[in-house]
Amino acid sequence: MSMIRKILGSVWGKLRKIVRDLKSARYTRAVRKQAASCGEHLKVNGRSRVTGKTYLSDHVNFNGMEIEGRGTVRIGRYFHSGRGCLLITQNHNYDEGTEIPYDSSYICRDIVIDDFVWLGDRVIVLGGSHIGEGAVIQAGSVVCGEIPACAVAGGHPARVFKFRDKEHFYQLKEQGKFH
Repeated sequence: MSMIRKILGSVWGKLRKIVRDLKSARYTRAVRKQAASCGEHLKVNGRSRVTGKTYLSDHVNFNGMEIEGRGTVRIGRYFHSGRGCLLITQNHNYDEGTEIPYDSSYICRDIVIDDFVWLGDRVIVLGGSHIGEGAVIQAGSVVCGEIPACAVAGGHPARVFKFRDKEHFYQLKEQGKFH
């Protein structure tokens, strides 16, 4: 009986991997169709949606990304996102509109994410934000401004609470050791 369980477990594991790979291929194709441009080696492991004003560099990895709004989003090389991330490039015009609490017009602001950035699960990035090279954003954070290179930031709004070892980061970058 244990031999049968072992065989069934192995078959089941292989089937799960096949299904996961098929889903990833489907999600990746969908993002390629939606985005303005995609670099090489895009990998989308979770349901994701981008806009026609989304520009993706090489080796971008999504694990569930929603990009919304009419602003432009530029994502650099070797980007990784956790699950359930949201990038929002537009907001209702509540300040200078013709009605309250807001009118039917929008304020659009771009988002720029540099190379080697990692967003944890359920990070929200708002329009007008720029995340510098090598930054890490803690899960559940809301980015609404500038995050410098190699910063580790978190919270609502996201604030820098430490920096990566920059010398080590740039040494790995120079050696081409990328994930």
